[in-house]
Amino acid sequence: MKKIIITLLFLGPFIGYSQSDLLGRNNNPITVAVPFVSFAPDSRGSALGDAGVASSPDAYSAHWNVAKLAFIENDMGFSFSYSPWLGNIVDDMSVNYLTFYKKIDQQQTIGASMRYFDLGELFLTNIQGVPLGVENPKELAIDGTYSKKLSQNLSVGVAGRFIWSNLTGQLNNAPDANAGTSIAVDMGVYYTRPFMLNGKNSEMAFGLNLSNIGQKVSYSTEDNEDFIPGNMRVGTAFTTSLDAFNSITILFDVNKLLVPTPPQLDETTGEIIAGEDPDRSLLSGTFGSFGDAPRGFKEELQEISYSFGVEYWYKDVFTVRSGYFTEHKNKGNRKYFTAGIGFQYQVFGVDFSYLIPKVQNHPLADTLRLSFIFTLDKGIVVEPTD
Repeated sequence: MKKIIITLLFLGPFIGYSQSDLLGRNNNPITVAVPFVSFAPDSRGSALGDAGVASSPDAYSAHWNVAKLAFIENDMGFSFSYSPWLGNIVDDMSVNYLTFYKKIDQQQTIGASMRYFDLGELFLTNIQGVPLGVENPKELAIDGTYSKKLSQNLSVGVAGRFIWSNLTGQLNNAPDANAGTSIAVDMGVYYTRPFMLNGKNSEMAFGLNLSNIGQKVSYSTEDNEDFIPGNMRVGTAFTTSLDAFNSITILFDVNKLLVPTPPQLDETTGEIIAGEDPDRSLLSGTFGSFGDAPRGFKEELQEISYSFGVEYWYKDVFTVRSGYFTEHKNKGNRKYFTAGIGFQYQVFGVDFSYLIPKVQNHPLADTLRLSFIFTLDKGIVVEPTD
């Protein structure tokens, strides 16, 4: 079994969205703790280039936009998704995601989900290279969700999340290290409107989701805290029937991390010469993230990532998906194509996705996700609200 040798120096905040060359003069990626809560957990969304804030509701809606659950047609369902993580580097890391939802009535839906990130076995050393032991770091997030229709076309939703991150285990050599925890919320809005286009049934949907808005995480003392990956996702989806058996959906999402941008520091004194001090409160960091980039508005625009997806369905039974994700070279430089297939029959569905980076030997190359969905009372008629 392949292992990673790391030092305690790197067991603080993980760098999420920072796979570009950090020695580049203009590179200024944003760093966050517990980035696993932002990983696309399911095969459908990941096959669509990580687009999903306005896609049709399904069992995985709580991750992409909790408000969508109010429009789900089935009375109850649950799902499970599994993905080996960084398979080109290690063979024992994985992301696992379990969800459940239940309609209260025709307007309201509740749900719960659990995300488990197993980082595999790690050989730990101190800065001098002295072995400290072997640990199996793990991270966990548990959610409770509620969504409600406000009209025939509009819904809102909210989710509460508990995050637990244990990166050092119980090492006696690191008495100051402990598991990090956080409480966060998601808030979503979803609007969908059916219409006829050239005699074909069509639908336009829009979504907005704020996710992981919560307290900072500390792995040692309260004076050493790091932001979790708060995010704003906005997007749209257009669906149209090609004929009685075929339909196609085109999706587009944009994302902006609601986390402070690292400032520009003087190489000699270490003092901030441009930007703002990232060590600030949750509210200041979240709302200030729209205007704190040291290189101004141009750099703020670089912090927006884009997702494109296309989904084709045949008889609502078989589906083929593809997508593309891109972000600026100074903010992580992740660029990859995605593809996937799915099959839905009565109460059971299975989806598969595959990630293809534009760069060879990329850590995310050959990322696979496998998802299973089980539903009850399929085809339940949900009457329009007044």
